[in-house]
Formats: sequence, structure tokens, C-alpha cells
Amino acid sequence: MFMRLTSTGHSVILGALALVFTLHGGPPASFAIGDEPASESLPDWAKIADVHQERLSHVDSDQKAREVFVDAVGRAAGLPDVAGTLAIQGMSTRMVKELMVPQITTSAQRLVSALVAWQLADRMMQSLEGKAVRMEVVVAPSQVAWLTVNGPFPSLNDAITLWDAGDTSPAVGVAVGHLAQEAGRQAMEEWWRLKTWKDRVRGMRGQSRLCGTWQWVIHNHQRHHEEQKLSLIFPPPGRDSTPIPGLSEIVVLGDVVYLRWERDGKVQEDSLLFSKEGQRLEGTFVNSQGGWGSISGKRTASCTP
Repeated sequence: MFMRLTSTGHSVILGALALVFTLHGGPPASFAIGDEPASESLPDWAKIADVHQERLSHVDSDQKAREVFVDAVGRAAGLPDVAGTLAIQGMSTRMVKELMVPQITTSAQRLVSALVAWQLADRMMQSLEGKAVRMEVVVAPSQVAWLTVNGPFPSLNDAITLWDAGDTSPAVGVAVGHLAQEAGRQAMEEWWRLKTWKDRVRGMRGQSRLCGTWQWVIHNHQRHHEEQKLSLIFPPPGRDSTPIPGLSEIVVLGDVVYLRWERDGKVQEDSLLFSKEGQRLEGTFVNSQGGWGSISGKRTASCTP
């Protein structure tokens, strides 16, 4: 996992480990302190930090963080597609937006900053336990400033202030433990954002294809072939607008569209297919009241960005 567990005198680190597991669904059922996580679960953060400790210790800018992520951390954390995308030079503006490059760049930087902060906390803890020379733990002001921007790590300043003052009281261990906890939480949050990146890209692409005004005709076989006509306006992705009432889920995979509607305890699922170069939608629906039938949709107005 993320924190190295060394001395029983620093139970706050154990608390940090427990908190990270609590926030992210818990460890595998067979996991115990000192065990390695299942191969399909979380990255081995301690191993990644140890293997790349020299490069991580010198990261004090966004550019260096991106380079470390692309060259090492991204693939080690099981994120080769993200690392490969960030390595591309000269990508078009349209592709940069479509692939959410600014967002994944920020997450990659914050993931690396979490590893740097944890590594700092780990070195401090080992020194407190007598496993490292105190004078070897030196933090450059430029790195502190960069970590502060790419955090926040609320306990960072307290840990460094107490450390620089030569304080050896339990307060130092508490501050360092809190820093490790904050770093662990941020690493997991950003890793998960990057792990689900392609799903979010697909979702954005799907919303872009649906965006616009549609005339919907619903033919309900349960109600003696009753027809209902309505107009639906799908907003562009990322737009803060009033959602379509009752629409709870949209999934678009290629030309296939799945819509789920939930309202007043009732559920309806639509299975549709794009045709006519994306200007028509044809498909069927079923609902929790036993209703079923066909749906046809025609785009009547294009997407308004």
C-alpha cells in the first residue's frame, strides 16, 4: 500500500492507512497489515516511490512532475495510456480538448506531488525512528512551494517547521503521520481519476453526439399502441444547464445509445441506434410498469455550444 509501516510507536501511520482504505472501498478481504495488495487492486506505492526516489526527491515544478509521470510513475501505476497521451507532442487543439489533456495533466502532477510528499514524510519518520540520519532530510524551498500549490497538504508546513526547529517531541511524529495520510488520500483520488479517464472521454464524446434538439415519438404497445410526442434538448458536455427531468444515465458506445430514466419510483430503459449520419435515433424501450414499444427520434436543431 502507500505508507511504510515500521514502528509501533507511530500508530498514526496505521490510522492513515486505515483511512485511505476506508475512503476507497477497503482492502481486499484477505489483506492484512504487512501483506501486498492483490495484483488487480492498488498500485504498490511504496515500491514505486523507492524505485524512483532519486527523481522524485528533485521534483519541484510541473514540468519535472510531468516528465517523471510520463517516463516512470504512469506506467508503474498501471496508467500507460495516460502516460502515452501526455507524451504526445503537437496534438491538435481539438484533440487536446476531446482527450481532456489539461485535466489529466493536472491529475498526473498531483499524483506525483502526493508521492513526493509521502516520500518526505517517510524519510522524516525513518529519521525519528533512528533508521536514517536527521541531517540527510533536507527540503528545498522550491519543492515546498510546489507541493503547496499541488496539494493541498495541510500538515506540510507544520511538519517542516517542527523538523527545521529540531523538535523531537511527539508533535513531530503526529504532523508527519498526518502528512503521510494526506499524501495517501491524494494519490488514491488522482489515480482513480486517471484510471477512469477513458470512460469519461467516452462519456463526453457520447454527450457531444447527442447534443441538440430532438423530436421524440414513443409508441407504447401496452396502451393500445398509444403514441406520445415530445421535444428533448440534450446540452453539450460540460455545460452547466438544467438536466432533462428524470434522465439519470447516458451511455453511448459507437452508434449504440442507452438511456435510463428514473422518476417517482418508476424506471424506463431506452436502447437506441444512431442512423442517417447521426440525425436519427431508432430503438425500443421497456419500463417498470410493463410498458414496451418503439422510439424514433429526429434531430430538429444542431448542438449549441
